[in-house]
Amino acid sequence: MNGDPKLYQLLEELNIPFEYLEHPAAPTIEIAKQYWAGHDAKHCKNLFFRNHKGNQHYLVCLDCDRVMDIHDIEKKLHQGKLSFASEQRLMKYLGVTPGSVTPFGLINDVEHHVIVFLDSNLLQAEKVSFHPCINTASLIIRREDLVRFIEHQGNRYEWMEVY
Repeated sequence: MNGDPKLYQLLEELNIPFEYLEHPAAPTIEIAKQYWAGHDAKHCKNLFFRNHKGNQHYLVCLDCDRVMDIHDIEKKLHQGKLSFASEQRLMKYLGVTPGSVTPFGLINDVEHHVIVFLDSNLLQAEKVSFHPCINTASLIIRREDLVRFIEHQGNRYEWMEVY
């Protein structure tokens, strides 16, 4: 299976079942959608931000059909001015490259530095999908198991209203 072996080991330890979809590289939602056809999960886009000072980082997981610009996200998060984090910060905190951003990358955030914001629209989904730390596959898991995974990792998270 493509992705981080530590992730698959942890999912097994947590007894989190998943459906594995292998596909060509899918660095954008538009590309990935063609490989998700026929699967009953809500697919997510994941954005990684830093605050103005660069001392706090945020992972925002949105319903892939939602359109939000960075200013809308700033207003929703109430964290001040945000910008996309650099490739170096992405690797440092989540251990992934651009196009592979995923909450599963929290396995690499051993200091629990990243704060996670989840689109409240995902509460309507029974299953959600994310890359397993690489964009050549997707994992489908139950939404409750995603929350359990984040809680196990020890990162702060909250649901945010997205319209």
